[in-house]
Amino acid sequence: MNDRVDVSADEVERLYRRLDSEAESGGYHLNPDAGMTRELVKGLLVNEKRYGYWACPCRLASGDKDEDLDIICPCDYRDPDLTDYDACYCSLYVSRDVFEGKKRAGSIPERRLPRGKRVKKEVAKPGSTLKSLPLPVWRCRVCGYLCARDGPPEVCPICKAKKERFERFI
Repeated sequence: MNDRVDVSADEVERLYRRLDSEAESGGYHLNPDAGMTRELVKGLLVNEKRYGYWACPCRLASGDKDEDLDIICPCDYRDPDLTDYDACYCSLYVSRDVFEGKKRAGSIPERRLPRGKRVKKEVAKPGSTLKSLPLPVWRCRVCGYLCARDGPPEVCPICKAKKERFERFI
């Protein structure tokens, strides 16, 4: 069986430009090493053709979308990795300091637990309430944007307010 998946340079370039535009408009930055970044984008496209979704190109996907939800790009670990290490696990996304050349992206430890140790997060069904939320909710005091994560984002994806303008909402 041949597992080779072909991706054209045009497909890579279109997705690269789209991701770059979306990242910048959301307060994020793609890695400034365009050659490496395009290889990562190619990996996303290969995984999309293989599995039907953008599994992180630096992790082994199972092919089961429900099992891989945490590693669909942008993965659940992107923001904590950016905060702690200035880059996400595969270094597709980097901090402003890395983007501006003030720092270098280094090795990022894997946050994803092994398959047998992962716990599915409780998700609220429409019309129901949770006894407790799995993550704190942060509110941008400027525009009201809400996000559920361990800490506030570096920059609000809506109004571009900085991290210090967020407050714990729930």
